[in-house]
Amino acid sequence: MVPELGVIEGYFGRPWRHDARKQVIARLRQIGYSFFHYAPKADEFLRRRWRESHPDEALDELAELSAHCRSLGMRFGVGLSPYELYRDLGGVSRKEFAAKVRTLDELGIDELAILFDDTRGDIPDLAAREAEIVHLALANTRAGRVLMCPTYYSDDHMLDVTFGARPRGYLEELGRRLDPRVGVYWTGEEICAREHSAGHLARVGESLGHKPTLWDNYPVNDGPRMSRFLHLRGFTGRPSVIGPLVAAHAINPALQPHLSLIPAATLAASYREGTAYCYMSAFRTAARAWAGDTLAIMLETDLHDMQDRGIDQLGEVRERLRRRYAALDHPIATEVVRWLDGADTVSGWVEELDRS
Repeated sequence: MVPELGVIEGYFGRPWRHDARKQVIARLRQIGYSFFHYAPKADEFLRRRWRESHPDEALDELAELSAHCRSLGMRFGVGLSPYELYRDLGGVSRKEFAAKVRTLDELGIDELAILFDDTRGDIPDLAAREAEIVHLALANTRAGRVLMCPTYYSDDHMLDVTFGARPRGYLEELGRRLDPRVGVYWTGEEICAREHSAGHLARVGESLGHKPTLWDNYPVNDGPRMSRFLHLRGFTGRPSVIGPLVAAHAINPALQPHLSLIPAATLAASYREGTAYCYMSAFRTAARAWAGDTLAIMLETDLHDMQDRGIDQLGEVRERLRRRYAALDHPIATEVVRWLDGADTVSGWVEELDRS
């Protein structure tokens, strides 16, 4: 069984360019992806400044993106993080949240995701408060599907270290309180899970009372450490047997939109091919499809340098790689050059913001 495949643009760092986003969505549709959720962490109007409206130009781009998705037969959604709304659910805050949801509806969204990730969770009645907010969204949106991401969206203890100890029975209570129509994003046993096992997903589904929607943190490469690597290899650790255990499977893509197509295509292949799937063979097929023969061979040759060694370990190899990729006129080659220049690392992005 092949579950619904989608993308949630939920990384930290520079958001994709509007034109690149449209190009990549069209290609994702070709390989079997059926939904796209716009939720970059850098969009402050969906996070800390959620009470404010996006600038007109940004709203126009999002409306255009929604229409573009629909023209392809792909569902478009937005991820809204109502930052710390659960600390104040008074009348004014409720009205502001409902108004924000209706504003997003005007974009023509098919799906709405309410995201509580990366916020403090050590407060009383967390599950009850989050469920109340999600139900408020459900009551005010025209979107056909509503999802949510819990504060504790993984078994990973790092969430407890960073955001406070999770309440006892949090996931089970959330599952009891949520309307069954609401999908729940889940990243796995770790924040960036090495694999998704049938046993784990069955246990999470039992706790929630329905199947989770995977938020798969591969090939994402955000953050100070991960941004110094390119994640290009084919998916592993996602056996096709997990298909019946998930409501959908969404990937969090890399900072490089066109390069993200390569691993994205291998995930579709892993479900389609089942036990016959070979991750390097799938990588080669996808690389040739999206980069062409010459560039595909280069990417495979340099895979160890870019995915395993990373920028900081390349030494003089870095400049040689840059010259080779800069000689090619292709968006994938351009993304490799940008990465080699350090422009897509966290430090590079911050420096660019400072200059602007």
